[in-house]
Amino acid sequence: MNNCSILNSKIFKPLLISALFLLFCVKPVLSFSQEKAEGAEKPFDPKEVVFEHIGDSHSWPVAVPLMGERFISLPVILYTDKGMEFFSSEKLGLHHEEGHEAPVYKGEHYSYKLEGKKIVAVNEAGEINKDAKIYDFSITRNVVSMWMGMIVLLLVFFSVTAAYKKRAGKAPKGLQSLLEPVVLFVRDDVAIPNIGVKHAKYMPLLLTIFFFILINNLLGLVPFFPGGFNLTGNIAVTLTLSVIVLIVINFSGNKYYWKHIFTPDIPLWLYPIMLPVEIIGIISKPFALMIRLFANISAGHIIVLSLISLIFIFKTAWMSTVSVPFVVFMDCIELLVAFLQAFIFTMLTSLFIGMAVEEHHH
Repeated sequence: MNNCSILNSKIFKPLLISALFLLFCVKPVLSFSQEKAEGAEKPFDPKEVVFEHIGDSHSWPVAVPLMGERFISLPVILYTDKGMEFFSSEKLGLHHEEGHEAPVYKGEHYSYKLEGKKIVAVNEAGEINKDAKIYDFSITRNVVSMWMGMIVLLLVFFSVTAAYKKRAGKAPKGLQSLLEPVVLFVRDDVAIPNIGVKHAKYMPLLLTIFFFILINNLLGLVPFFPGGFNLTGNIAVTLTLSVIVLIVINFSGNKYYWKHIFTPDIPLWLYPIMLPVEIIGIISKPFALMIRLFANISAGHIIVLSLISLIFIFKTAWMSTVSVPFVVFMDCIELLVAFLQAFIFTMLTSLFIGMAVEEHHH
């Protein structure tokens, strides 16, 4: 009777599905790295696998059933001192065999090859051409993943908007009923308590930040194409979001906000100490947002991949009986973190905006 109740419980079935789903996806994701290690007759390197996943790249790995892992080559766009260059990243031999020199691609203005993950110009001898000036504007994996997140965001909210127009005055249905409580939560429990009467002005920004981070966090948990990326674990992305928040905060600041920073009600001899502290405080607020989101998302991906790598490090399938349950548990934690980090970033953004627009009454 107890066994039946466990099997029929609401928790058991999702965990079982997650475990089977993970077992199906883990092997294709790491098969390329395992084959690469075996071909080169060297031990499996978990660091290479982890950093390949969390880093940016000029190609996108795709697990193909019965064929292992294949790669989608992305376009390379280079701005040089002699003009623009356009070509496929496949020309650079992104996944050449270990121990072999990376191939050189002869472009219209220079010859190019990969040094690590960086594209450099080379001379005829294959040495780096230090006189060439190259600026890389390539469409990398992070750029494509950001576009996909934006497309999902637009499709979802355009469909919800259309549904509201068609069902004006009626009870929400479908995606409406799923998203309306979330939007109301951001408004009633995040924006209004922190910003106050001026909250409506900042709701588009807060909702965009919340759903952009949430959707990309969730897509990053999907272990196969078009998911499996680490966009919100890329510090350039979190830096951009933080800079946007920094601009909004300081352009929204009223006279009381700036007075508190530059002319606080303190003795004059404390000004040389307090002014640098307050100016550092302006920068440290969005900096904290940037580091928190980057560190939490990256750490989750690193832990999951490290646990999976144990199977290949110990070279036994029995290790999966330990690592897979821990990975399923970590994926559940990561699902919670995906929502939690979107909420924290949005909540702190609204708090900082509220501090900037707050009116002081005497």
